[in-house]
Amino acid sequence: MASNSTSLGLSRCRNCGFEAPGGDDAWRRIDVPKLGRMTQCPDCESTDVITSR
Repeated sequence: MASNSTSLGLSRCRNCGFEAPGGDDAWRRIDVPKLGRMTQCPDCESTDVITSR
């Protein structure tokens, strides 16, 4: 088995390419009416993020 199976994967902004571990404090969390809580890129403010856990 892989030794890094418990490590966090990287999440990436599809707009600007910003990467940080999934769930990291580097990502912004915003509340959007009718959609709920979303992850937002701190660099370009896009919510088009491929998340990883």
